[in-house]
Amino acid sequence: MKTFRLDNALPLNTTIPEPSLICLIGAAGSGKSTWASTWPDTQVLELDRFRAMVSDDGGCQESTADAVFALQAVLEARLARRKMTVIDATNCEKSVRADLVATARRHGLPTVALVIATLADVCVERQEGRPANRQVPEHVVRAQHAAMVEVVPGLPDEGFDYVVGAEGISRLEALLHCVSDSRRADLGWDGGEGLGDLLLVRRYFGPEILPLWRWRDASVLADGDRVAEVRLGADSLYLAQRTDIDGEGDVGFEVLVA
Repeated sequence: MKTFRLDNALPLNTTIPEPSLICLIGAAGSGKSTWASTWPDTQVLELDRFRAMVSDDGGCQESTADAVFALQAVLEARLARRKMTVIDATNCEKSVRADLVATARRHGLPTVALVIATLADVCVERQEGRPANRQVPEHVVRAQHAAMVEVVPGLPDEGFDYVVGAEGISRLEALLHCVSDSRRADLGWDGGEGLGDLLLVRRYFGPEILPLWRWRDASVLADGDRVAEVRLGADSLYLAQRTDIDGEGDVGFEVLVA
C-alpha cells in the first residue's frame, strides 16, 4: 500500500487500547476496508454494508442517511457492552467524527483516529477496478483526500484520545491470525468437525449453499462419479462431481439433467 507522511501533522502515537472505538479516516480507495479486515468481522461496522442492508445496493448514496441511522443503532449497542468497534467509512466530515466521539464518550470508551494517508492518485486509480455502483468520481475522491490532509493536525482537539497513522502500526500478524484461525476451523484442526468434503463445494458455490447440500453416495446417475443433491423447499438440483471436467485432473461440477 503506497502511503505518504503528513509533514504538518502532530506526532502520531501507535497505541490502540482495547476496547475502544476506532474511526478509520481516509478517502475512497485508500485501503480502509483492508485495514478493517485485520479486526474480526463482528467488530467492524462498514457503512457500505449498511447501505446495502437498507437499499440492496452498497453504492446507493441516496440511502446514506438510513444507513447511518442503522449503523448508529448497532454502534450504541456495541459500545454499551464495551465491545471493540471499528467504523469503516471515509469519516472525512467533522460532524460525522463529532458524533462518533460523543457516542464513545457516553459509554466511557476511548477513541482512536486511524488515518490512512494513501496518495490521492492511487485512490483515484483504484476506482477503476471497482464495480460500477461502487466507483466514486475523481473529484469526490480528491475532495475527500484534501479534507483528510487538512483535519489530521486538529484531530486531538476534536476529542480523539489517540491519533494513529496507518504507516506506523503493525496489523499484518493480526490479519494472518484471522486467516489462519479460519483455515484451521475449516480443516478441523481446532478440534471441531471442519468442512471435510464440503471444502471444494464452498470454493465453487460459496458458503450459502452448504446447508442445502447433501451427498448421494449411492446414486448411479453419474456413472460412478459422486452425486450431490441441492434442495430448498420443493426445488432440487442434482450435480455430479467430475474429476476431469476441463482436462485431466481438473475438478468441477456438472448439472445432471433428466
